[in-house]
Amino acid sequence: MEKLQQKLNYQFKDLSLLKLALTHRSVGKKNNERLEFLGDSILGLIISKELYKRFEHIEEGKLSRLRSHLVRGQTLAKFGLVLNLSDILILGSGELKSGGYRRESIQADAVEAIFGAILVDSDFETINRVILDLFKQLLDNINLNDSLKDPKTQLQEYLQKRNNALPKYELIKTVGKDHNAVFTMNCFLADQNIQTQQNAKSIKRGEQCCAQILLEKLKETK
Repeated sequence: MEKLQQKLNYQFKDLSLLKLALTHRSVGKKNNERLEFLGDSILGLIISKELYKRFEHIEEGKLSRLRSHLVRGQTLAKFGLVLNLSDILILGSGELKSGGYRRESIQADAVEAIFGAILVDSDFETINRVILDLFKQLLDNINLNDSLKDPKTQLQEYLQKRNNALPKYELIKTVGKDHNAVFTMNCFLADQNIQTQQNAKSIKRGEQCCAQILLEKLKETK
């Protein structure tokens, strides 16, 4: 956790908050879900404020799409890799056996929980600095043409330009109930004979995650 704090450029006063942020719900009732809720909210606020400042002439609807592009699960999961969260996530035995420490949705949720923990441990100015430092490169290199379209739309347009068959999305399984449900979505590209499965807390988010993964694969091999 010391290395994690160095990468975040933030030292916790109450280290138990960071430990809680890394604790998945599979461990038990004392987990990171409440901190994740808080982190998700503060992340949305800080990125919204920064986009409002940077893009004075963009209307509200486009600002919303830009924000969604920046704070999506795939982006947060990549931060999880940069922060090496897989080495220090605290998981229940079931998630450990199934390789949960590698799961994008778990890493993304932990990143949000860490943001929430920093806010509780410090103040708005501090978490504002931490988040903007992490997102600086993404914010500085926004491609407005791509960023204003969600991954499903981008994938569909990419395939249509090449006269390829459109992607097929399928719900594979649902684990849990109500707000704790996790959906496993599959997306298959017939012409390329490739597919991916992703877990998410909503079917829509799962589809977007699948689309983003496949879009990146297609662009890598073109």
